[in-house]
Amino acid sequence: MLKAVIIDDEEMGRIALREKLTHYCPGVEIVGYAEDGTTGLQLIENSNPEIVFLDIEMPIMGGFEMLSQLKDQSFHLIFTTAYDQYAIKAIRFAAFDYLLKPIDIEELKQAVSRIQKETIKDTRKKLEVLQHNLQSESITDKIAVPTLEGLLFLTIENMVHLEADSNYTTIYLSNGTKEVTSRTLKDYEDLLPKSLFFRCHHSHLVNLKTIKRYIKGDGGQIELENGRYVAVSRRKKDDFLSKFKSL
Repeated sequence: MLKAVIIDDEEMGRIALREKLTHYCPGVEIVGYAEDGTTGLQLIENSNPEIVFLDIEMPIMGGFEMLSQLKDQSFHLIFTTAYDQYAIKAIRFAAFDYLLKPIDIEELKQAVSRIQKETIKDTRKKLEVLQHNLQSESITDKIAVPTLEGLLFLTIENMVHLEADSNYTTIYLSNGTKEVTSRTLKDYEDLLPKSLFFRCHHSHLVNLKTIKRYIKGDGGQIELENGRYVAVSRRKKDDFLSKFKSL
C-alpha cells in the first residue's frame, strides 16, 4: 500500500480525488490533506508520503514554490491543475504526470500505475529539470527522457534526429550515441519546439540546426551533420523548404 497526500486549495477537488483514489486505486492509502503549500510542507515532513498529489495554483504558496522549499524530495509526484499551459509544458519536459481537472478516472489509474514502476530517485532528478526550466527564459532547454533503463536527462540542442520505431523512438545525439525511448515520435513532435524541430517524414523528426544540406528529389533527402541521411516526404517538401530557407 502506497501512502499518499493531497495538496489542493479546493475542498471539492480534494474530496473528488479522494473518492476516485478510494474506488479505483486500491493500492493507494490517503494519509493527509493540505489546502496550500505552507501546510503542505508540514504535511509532507510529518507523514513521509510515497505519493504527493499537488495542485499548481494555490493561495499563500503555490505548488512550485512549495517544491523549491522541500529539503526531502523522497516521494513520487503527480501534479493536478485546471489550466496554466506554460506550467504543463514544463511538467511534460520533466516527464512528470499531470492530471487536468476534473480528473479522468482512467488517466488517474494510468498515472498511479506509471509511478509504481519508477524509483524515488527519479523524482529528485525530474525536479531538477523542472526547476531549471521554470527558472530559465525558455523551457525548451532540458528534457527528461524515459528509456528502457530509466530516465535520461538531455539538453535539447544535442538531439540531432528522432526516428520512429513503433511505439518507441530512437534519439540520435550530437556525440554520436543513440537512445531508445518509450515515447512515440508523435509525443516528441507535440512536445519539442516547432521553431527548432521539423517532422519531415512520418518516421523522422529533425533538429533544423543540425542540417548540413538538402538533396533534391521527389521529396528529397536531408544530410545531417552526424552523416545520416533522412528522407523528406513529398507532402512535407514545401513546408520543409520554407523552413530550411528561413534558417
